[in-house]
Amino acid sequence: MTFHLHKFPLMSRSKKLHDLITNRESRAAGGGEQDEEEDDDAGEIREEEVVLEVDEDSDVHRIRLPDFPGGAEAFEQAAKFCYGVKLDLTPATAAPLRCAAERLGMSDDHSDDNLVSRADRFMSHTVLRNPRDAIRALRSCEGLLPLADNLGLVSRCVDAIAAKAAASTPTALFGWPINDAAAAAAAAGDRPRRKNNAGAGATWFDDLAGLSLATFTRVIAAMKERNVGPEIIEGALMAYAKRSIPGLSRSGRHVGGGGAAAAAAAAAPSSDGEQKALLETVIANLPEETIKSNAHTGTAVGATTARVLFGLLRTTSILQASESARDMLERRIAARLPDAAVDDLLIPSYSYLVETLYDVECVERIVRYFLEGRDADDGNDDGSEPETPGREASRRAMLAVGRLMDAYLGEIAADANLKPDKFCDLAWALPDGARVYDDGLYRAVDIYLKAHPGLREEEKEKVSGVVDGRKLTLEACTHAAQNERLPLRTVVQVLFFEQLQLRRAIARTIMANEGGAAGQGEEEGDSDAGGTWRVATRGNQMLRLDMDSMRNRVQELERECTSMRKAIEKMDRRGGGSTPGERGATPAMEGRWGSMVTKRFGCKFPAQVCQSQQRTVVARPRRPRIEQSP
Repeated sequence: MTFHLHKFPLMSRSKKLHDLITNRESRAAGGGEQDEEEDDDAGEIREEEVVLEVDEDSDVHRIRLPDFPGGAEAFEQAAKFCYGVKLDLTPATAAPLRCAAERLGMSDDHSDDNLVSRADRFMSHTVLRNPRDAIRALRSCEGLLPLADNLGLVSRCVDAIAAKAAASTPTALFGWPINDAAAAAAAAGDRPRRKNNAGAGATWFDDLAGLSLATFTRVIAAMKERNVGPEIIEGALMAYAKRSIPGLSRSGRHVGGGGAAAAAAAAAPSSDGEQKALLETVIANLPEETIKSNAHTGTAVGATTARVLFGLLRTTSILQASESARDMLERRIAARLPDAAVDDLLIPSYSYLVETLYDVECVERIVRYFLEGRDADDGNDDGSEPETPGREASRRAMLAVGRLMDAYLGEIAADANLKPDKFCDLAWALPDGARVYDDGLYRAVDIYLKAHPGLREEEKEKVSGVVDGRKLTLEACTHAAQNERLPLRTVVQVLFFEQLQLRRAIARTIMANEGGAAGQGEEEGDSDAGGTWRVATRGNQMLRLDMDSMRNRVQELERECTSMRKAIEKMDRRGGGSTPGERGATPAMEGRWGSMVTKRFGCKFPAQVCQSQQRTVVARPRRPRIEQSP
């Protein structure tokens, strides 16, 4: 860019241009060209060239300024200032003008109220007081390095952002002004709308995400030095990762407009190596203080959701990040595991060495880290208090993880390459207290057996053994008793526990009914302990009588069947091994044979004794007690 300017306005404000032009004119007047002397300014990157051309009417000085900080726009603003034009400073132009003034020597030593002092006052009184303006100024300093860093502009902006973040709270959106309208409303005593607050919070993180990786790392380091809340640091890191790594978030495709979005898109790394370095930097800077539990909700506190962390984990698998970064991220996910969904756990396997469709090993490690953190929390508890909010929250978190794992096993059970040992390891990864009922685990087992029909009998028994029959509901027990895919031993166990549950249900019902009557008696003066003992004793006696009656009935039926079998064998031997209906036996003979059996045993059977369709058996008249027994 070429500027046609007058030398006297420039010389009045710029010491650098004044010295260059004066030296050239004095050398030209002294008679001839002389070798250029070294510039006294040690901070110059490259020495300017001044060429004196003599015309008929005037002398023209051509000054070349290579690598000028801020480019032609910054020099144009500085030249307008030299001509007395009103200076319009903004957060985006303050740092370039400050560097341009330093390059041209526009200090107060050369002229009063010069550009250096004006730019410094604007930075101190306006830019650094508003963190959003400080972020914009910091972004403009990225193209002015190393001069902006030498002048202290970068460190001043970074310190201002960290100081404002340290003096704020997450609920107040860093304690910074949301926007002009909200600030005016706050000054007037009005309450700003919640929708504007949420949008402003996202805007703060988007502004930080527009910085380069080196600058953003300096901001995070300054925040950690000032003990900024881990929620703010983690939220800024996640926003930066979403804006810089394509495909990290499902909603990351829609990015808000404006200069911040354009700067973030321009600063986004293009190669896999740059994305990998960025991802590892984000993971390494995640604060450790975020891994803690809320005593009332049982969830981890922090700005990052489990879905975003699982998105980072998928990206580490795609970019093949380092093992340390992956381990750190898995441990952080373990703290948020109760808040995760089944879709989050379905991490595709990107390795050719793994046969399964999903990365089962990764989920197993996350569950192990979750249990390690729980054991550490239980170890810190001395057990002096029987029940605390923290312990209750821990129990709810464990139950949530149990439901999550049952659903996850149901999803991966259909994978044909999932081995029975791996399925059992995942099912046994959680302790017994993680599941109130095993219905979800039984569903996963049923799906696995259906998807793997070629399993051996011992493998089926091992897979079915992960289900505890005592924790199945009556509906699940009924389904399991009719499930042909389950091994016979499992079905027998399920039937046994089903009968046990029925007995307990009957006993509870009887005790509840008797307990109500006993409660009425207590109002009349009966003792509670004696009434409860009588109810329990009576219930046990009734159950014992019912079981004895059923046992006697079964024994009578067995004895009758045995005697019938012996009688039929004796009749066959008398008839020479022939049965009625064979060797020309007539229907009359068959009828007499059937009536003889009926008269002998008192049973009304049809003529076809071996017919299995008829299941109705009428007892003999001389045993009325058996017929009337329930």
